[in-house]
This record gives sequence, structure tokens and C-alpha cells, in this order.
Amino acid sequence: MVDVVLFHHVQGLTDGVREFAERLAGERHRVHTPDLYHGAVASSLEEGFEIKNGIGDQTLATRAEHALGGFAPGLVYAGISLGVMTAQQMAQTRPDARGALLYEACIPITGEWAFGPWPEGLAVQVHGMDDDEFFAHEGDLDAAQELVMTVGPEVGELFTYPGNGHLFVDSSLPSYDAEAAVLVVERSQTLLDRLGRTPVAAAAARPHPTE
Repeated sequence: MVDVVLFHHVQGLTDGVREFAERLAGERHRVHTPDLYHGAVASSLEEGFEIKNGIGDQTLATRAEHALGGFAPGLVYAGISLGVMTAQQMAQTRPDARGALLYEACIPITGEWAFGPWPEGLAVQVHGMDDDEFFAHEGDLDAAQELVMTVGPEVGELFTYPGNGHLFVDSSLPSYDAEAAVLVVERSQTLLDRLGRTPVAAAAARPHPTE
């Protein structure tokens, strides 16, 4: 069994994010969904950014840190769109990270926006639509391609899906793509099952760029 922390997208912890987490967990894993908006849910991307900006990045970062209290080492960090920023930063900077699942966004591992190099041996999957205006046309797809080319196919995987929907894994939104979401869950669970066969102690002993 693997413990996953899934950070929600800019519209908050919607019913669709909760459902996605339940499907991702299945019967073999546990997926935790911190509510960084403390109950607020937006009906649009624009409203979501208003909520996010009203709370402030520092407060959101503090809430994310507090959400991890009490978990044992060896978490898989996952995020949807905006939530990828938090998930990827934690995956890249915490020596005991077990893996990363990046949905509909990816931060470059080089350049001014990078959190640093990717940790040696840390498994990662990136999922996104091939014509999504945010993922495919604003640099995230390029960042994902750079990531998987750098770490190699044994560590990194990039999956793209036909379409232009953003937040397509959230069943509560009009952009939801049921067929693609099924594949996302199946492929993610394949990685989680593999990580579940790796002892946490082995993951914690992995060389890390911050050490």
C-alpha cells in the first residue's frame, strides 16, 4: 500500500477531485486530499484564482506543510494543474519522497522556474491533453518532455491524451473526459503498485540533490 497526497486544482477541493482520489486509491492505496481553501470551491477558473490570490501563496504553502503532519515517510506527491506546483516542489525537495504524479501541469527542472534537478531514481508520471491551452501551449508539455528525457524511461513517463480540455480528470466540471480519466487512473495505479513493492527505507536512502 502507498500513501498519496493529492493537491487540488485552482477551483478547490471539488467533488470531482474527491472522486478522482477515491478511484486512484482503489482497494490497494490511500489518497489524501488536503483542502487548502478550507471549504471554498470556485465555479470557474477565474473565481478560483480570486480565491487563491485572496488567501495568498504563503498561506497556501503553510497550509500544505501543515497538511503533511502525522504522515509516515515515503509519500507519493500528486497534484492537479495548480496543485502540481506544490506536489512537484515537495517531491523534488523531500528526501523521503516515494514518487510523483503530475496531472495537467509540469514545472521545468532547469531554468529560473525550476526547483532544482530531479532527484535521482524518483519515479514520476506526467499526464495531460495534447491540445490543452495551458498544458500543451504554455510550456508544461515541453517541461514534461525534458523531464522524462532527462530521467529516462525507467523513471519517468509522459502520457498525453487527445483533446483540449483542462481539468479533464475532474468529473464535476464540464471539461471532464471520462475515457481519458479511466486511462489516467489505470496508468497511475500501475506506478503506485510498483512503488508499493519498494520498501520505504530504500526510497528514503535515494541520493537527493539537496543533500
